Amino acid sequence: MKVDAKPGDYIEIRTADSTYSGVLMPRPELTDNDHIVLKLDSGYNVGIALDEIRSVKKLGKKAELESFPARKIEKNPNLPSIDILGCGGTIASRIDYETGGVKWAMKPDEVFFTVPELKDIANVRGARLLFNIASESMTAKHWQEMAREVAKSLNSGARGVVLMHGTDTMHYSAAALSFMLKDISGPVVITGSQRSSDRGSSDSPQNLICATHLAAKSDLGEVVVCMHGSESDDFCWAHRGVKVRKMHTSRRDAFQSINASPLMKVTPKGEIAKLAEYRKAGGKTIADTKFEERVTLLKAYPGGDPGLIDYCVDKKFKGIVIEATGLGHVPGTWENSIQRAVEKGVAVVFAAQTLYGRLNPYVYEPARKMKDLGVIYAEDVLPEVAYVKLGWVLGHGLDPAKEMPKNYVGEISPRTEEKFGVGGF
Repeated sequence: MKVDAKPGDYIEIRTADSTYSGVLMPRPELTDNDHIVLKLDSGYNVGIALDEIRSVKKLGKKAELESFPARKIEKNPNLPSIDILGCGGTIASRIDYETGGVKWAMKPDEVFFTVPELKDIANVRGARLLFNIASESMTAKHWQEMAREVAKSLNSGARGVVLMHGTDTMHYSAAALSFMLKDISGPVVITGSQRSSDRGSSDSPQNLICATHLAAKSDLGEVVVCMHGSESDDFCWAHRGVKVRKMHTSRRDAFQSINASPLMKVTPKGEIAKLAEYRKAGGKTIADTKFEERVTLLKAYPGGDPGLIDYCVDKKFKGIVIEATGLGHVPGTWENSIQRAVEKGVAVVFAAQTLYGRLNPYVYEPARKMKDLGVIYAEDVLPEVAYVKLGWVLGHGLDPAKEMPKNYVGEISPRTEEKFGVGGF
C-alpha cells in the first residue's frame, strides 16, 4: 500500500487489529522498503508492515524532526556560579533518523532539558556553544579557543567551568588545557558521554551532574576529566588532565587514570572524596596558548618504514613523538633516519606505547644508542600528552631537551608504583 504522507506528518494508521497515532519517521538507510516507522506519543517507535495497513489519515501539522526541547536554567544567586561550554561530541548529539546513527545537533540549553537537576547544584550563569564538531576533527586552534574561553569565564566571576566534549580525543584536549592554563582560579572539568543524550542508557546525565558538582563545590585548581567510574550509575572519577586516557571504545567507564590515581571520586548526590594530592584553586587564570602545530605522533612497529621519519624532516616538522616499544626501542632500520632528524634540529621524543610503566634507555644497548643520538625519553608521560607537551614547549621557543624532562603539571610521576599497574574491565 502506498502511504500518502511525508516524514514529520502526524498521522493515524489503522490495521486489521490496531490503530496507531504518531509522527511518520524518515526511512533509515539500512531498513527495508516493506515497513514504515511511527514515533508514538509515548516516545517509542513502532514498525508497521505496509501490507497490513488498511487506512492512513493525517491528523496534524508536520513535526520538526531535528528539533530538541530546550530548558532554560533558572538563575539562583544563592548557589555557586559556573559556566558550561559546549564543544560538540556525543554528549551534544542525538539520533539521526535517516542513518540510524547519531550526529552532533544539540546546544548546551538543549542538553539541560535532559538534566534538570543542574538547577539545584549550581547557578549556571552562562552556557555557550564554542563549536559543535566531532572531537577527532579538533586542532590546536580549538584547544587555544577553549583555553581563552575558560580563562574568560573564570576571570569574570565563574567559580568553575564545565566543558562538554567528545570522548574520542578528550584526553588530548585535557592535556592541552593543562599546559595552556596557568594559575587556575577554579575547577576546569571536562565531561562527555559514550552514548547520545536521547538514549535510555546514556551516561550523559550522571557525567554532567558529577562534573557540575566538581565545578561548583571542589577546590580543584587544575584541569580534570570527569566520567563514569563504573558501568553502573553510581559515581564518577575526576582524572588529572595529563594522566587520563580513553581505554575502551564504548563502555561507560572507558576513561582510566594511567600510572596515577584519580584525584577525586564524586557521586550524583554531590559527595566528593579526595583520593590524591592536587593543585588548589587560586590566582588569576592565564591562557598561555602558544603552540607549534608542526609536531607529529608516530608509532614504532615491526617492519616500520623509516621513510616516515624522513618525510617529516623533509616537510619541516619541528618535533616527532614516537610511541616506542618496550622500555624505549624502535626498529634498527630507523637509526639513521632518527640521527638525521636530530642533526636537522628536529626534536625526537620517545613515549611508551605500553602506556603503563616508564621508559628506561639504559637497560638495552639499542636504547642507549638512541639516547646518545639525542633522543629525549619521556619517562611515563602518555604518548598523547607528550605530543601536546612538545607542541607547547616548541611553541614557546624552549629547548625540548631541557624542558621535556621537567614536570610542569603532573604529567611525570615521581616514581613508578606497582599499585598503578595495568587496568582492566
